[in-house]
Amino acid sequence: MVDNFTPGTFLAELREAGVPEELHGWLADSGVGALVVRMGIRFVELKADRAVATMPVEGNTQVAGILHGGAHVVLAETLGSFAASLHAGPGRHAVGIEVNATHHRSVSSGIVTGTCSAIHLGGTLATHEVVMTDERGRRLSTARITNMIRHNRN
Repeated sequence: MVDNFTPGTFLAELREAGVPEELHGWLADSGVGALVVRMGIRFVELKADRAVATMPVEGNTQVAGILHGGAHVVLAETLGSFAASLHAGPGRHAVGIEVNATHHRSVSSGIVTGTCSAIHLGGTLATHEVVMTDERGRRLSTARITNMIRHNRN
């Protein structure tokens, strides 16, 4: 926990993670989260209905030397949660209530790309499908995440 928190502390982190400049004000006081940083996730596109990010395989593998299944889910949940939060808008926030993934093929090196597409953007629920692909465009996994949209407490 940071005792002497200063707004804007996370601007360097946002730039490093590829967060679009127009969203820096939204995330300047919170950053992208320690796990996003640790996994090496970099945003390419970030909107409520579509979000894209990359993640290196190196450093995110399991004992067999392939990308860990949980890493797929981290990328999917990151994209779906950020997109749902953008959909929620000011005064509201998104809370993940369900995530599932199907792994289709393994990958042992390179960069993975997650592409998140809205399935449903409602007043109380937002559901996204996230497809992870390798550098050759082959589908590695498919995930679905549902977020509940809640009003912020005052």
